[in-house]
Amino acid sequence: MTVAYVGLGSNLGDARAHVLRAFEELALLPETRLEARSALYRSAPVDAPGQDDYVNAAAGVDTDLSAAQLLAALQEIEQRHGRERPHANAPRTLDLDLLLHGETTLEDRHLTLPHPRMHLRAFVLVPLLELDPRLEVPGRGSVRELLARCAGQRVARLD
Repeated sequence: MTVAYVGLGSNLGDARAHVLRAFEELALLPETRLEARSALYRSAPVDAPGQDDYVNAAAGVDTDLSAAQLLAALQEIEQRHGRERPHANAPRTLDLDLLLHGETTLEDRHLTLPHPRMHLRAFVLVPLLELDPRLEVPGRGSVRELLARCAGQRVARLD
């Protein structure tokens, strides 16, 4: 099995409920076992002024699905939550990003691994650090080091 990490986010409707339900749906994916889930966090939208804050989290899964198969499964979950893609940085009922798939590095028109902006986003790194304080991002360094470079980005844990 391959260890993969998924970023979860929502800022439309009942954002907290969308993220919590997505954890449940990740646990039901074929050939995949949900191994870890972070707490929920609140963060301001990036490059999208005027939108509601996001509820964010991360999940760790063990999977026999390829990166492409896992991405397709994540997009199916997004669709069930009414995800629309009218423009870049549009508000989202649910956003599921495949952040890491083992040590895979890949860049094609459908998928880039590691996720191309994860190292710049505290709302991704904070929940990942919670899941695995020693996690390394291939080609980028440790999550802890990357988070230190995101000083000034506010991420608040929700209770």
